[in-house]
Amino acid sequence: MAAKTQMQVEKEERSLGDLFSELAAETGTLVRHEVALAQVEITGKATRAGKQVGYLAIGGAVGYAAMLAMMAGIILGLSYFMPPWLAAVLVGVVVGAASYFVISSAIERLKSTTLTPEESVESIKEDAQWLKKQVS
Repeated sequence: MAAKTQMQVEKEERSLGDLFSELAAETGTLVRHEVALAQVEITGKATRAGKQVGYLAIGGAVGYAAMLAMMAGIILGLSYFMPPWLAAVLVGVVVGAASYFVISSAIERLKSTTLTPEESVESIKEDAQWLKKQVS
């Protein structure tokens, strides 16, 4: 019991300068932790967005090669029933529409990916409120 009372006395005897010094040190540590959290959050989001861009590029290249082979075969097959130029136009329109939908889907996914470190922003707001309470 005596030790507890002595700790209370020591806390009460600390000067205002010591308290502000301790607050500044704790605030610095808090800011460093918030910056580290924001960095981790942004890195994770950028990695996910980068993967989507990579998948978009790979899918486009492979799809392009497959599309060329299939278009040639379809055009040759349709040329038995219609003029070759008309078969080529028809196949081009169908493939162009399919390409539009694939690219639109990938772009929408990229647009929906936000790089804002939302958790860090919220945490910083909470820390600011805590700091205001400590100072007042």
